[in-house]
Amino acid sequence: MNSLSDNDFLPVERLRELQLRKLQKTVAYEYDRVALFRRRCDEKGVKPRDIETLKDIAKLPFMIKTDLRDEYPLGLTAAPMSDIVRFHCSSGTTGKPICIPNTRNDVEVWANATARCLEMYGLGKGDVLQVSYGYGLFTGGLGLHYGGELLGCSVLPTGAGNTEKQLMLMKDLGTTAIACTPSYFLHIIEVAKKLGIDFRRDTKLRHGIFGAEPWTDQMRERIETEAGITAHDIYGLTEVSGPGVAGSCDHCRGLHIFEDHYYPEIIDPDTLEPLPDGEEGELVFTTLDRDGTPMIRYRTRDLTRLQTERCACGRTIRVMDRVHARSDDMLIVHGVNLFPSQVETALLGVEGVAPHYQIVLTPTDTLDLLEIKVEMRPESFSDNIRELEALRKRVFAAVKQIIGLSPKITLVEPGSLPRSEGKIKRVIDLRRK
Repeated sequence: MNSLSDNDFLPVERLRELQLRKLQKTVAYEYDRVALFRRRCDEKGVKPRDIETLKDIAKLPFMIKTDLRDEYPLGLTAAPMSDIVRFHCSSGTTGKPICIPNTRNDVEVWANATARCLEMYGLGKGDVLQVSYGYGLFTGGLGLHYGGELLGCSVLPTGAGNTEKQLMLMKDLGTTAIACTPSYFLHIIEVAKKLGIDFRRDTKLRHGIFGAEPWTDQMRERIETEAGITAHDIYGLTEVSGPGVAGSCDHCRGLHIFEDHYYPEIIDPDTLEPLPDGEEGELVFTTLDRDGTPMIRYRTRDLTRLQTERCACGRTIRVMDRVHARSDDMLIVHGVNLFPSQVETALLGVEGVAPHYQIVLTPTDTLDLLEIKVEMRPESFSDNIRELEALRKRVFAAVKQIIGLSPKITLVEPGSLPRSEGKIKRVIDLRRK
């Protein structure tokens, strides 16, 4: 065990004592420096001195994404501008973005958590980590970059796109691990096939580190089978830090949360009451070490649970289930609850299409129109109308069987759905316009 991972194995009592000390310090710091938080605490009649146990966190007000937009750009910043060394912002396409100022300490804490993820995946000195997340305002690229360097990896900062060059560098520089969105890696697989590249024969790639968008067990199996690598989960969000809040080990079907930095809660998304470990609800995080923009009881909208079983790897930090849905991503269409992840599950079972899709909901005078645009695989893209119609019908049947609705299926060219930072915008709900 080295200094990076020491806190992963702390006795639970010591971990809770550490969390409480950090929580009390963070609450007092935020109360003194952020007007919105102080006003909400005063409205609830709670003061920093009232946080005597970890359970007392339930007395504090929640924070949500609209708070960051309403207070844009710096209304939630707690540190002086002279201490800010970096900004990260959301890549939202409508309205004001969220802006997260980071101090030097914030960047170091983030790098520590990301490095612990990579170490948990089996990486270390001698590994070549190809970072194919977007760099810039998006947190993915720099988050994995700093974590990889801290761990001692040789980092190859390719960023997203230019896939043929990515494959050339992967071969020539001996990439052993790649970090990107799972949908982009599926695209890399398709381009590799066209170029005659076999990952097992032609590369040293052993690990894939995937996050920034939901992905299913079926997608994991396909990636591992076609590329011959181990696919690892990494979880994070810009508001809390970025990738590295949680990661998967070899022993559990879930992700270890680095609880010494990020305190997790599960709440009922309707009543907002805390739920015990083992029950599913909405994931809430409190940052315990952030100076620039501390987040106290930030509602992620991600639906998961904290597992009750101790992990066989020996880590005492808790494990959360993989996020399978979001409380605000659930669509109600013709009275039926629809989660986008259900569409991906259906598409993975259809030969000839990729699990890249976009749900478009359009209001009409009667029932709302549900359209699902689906990217074809390169080998399926042709001018043969009969073959395309047969493929469209197969997609329709697979989707209808899972979601219980009859959508309009539109087949589109490979790579044609618009992407931002390597991610496809999964839902366009024109009913909200």
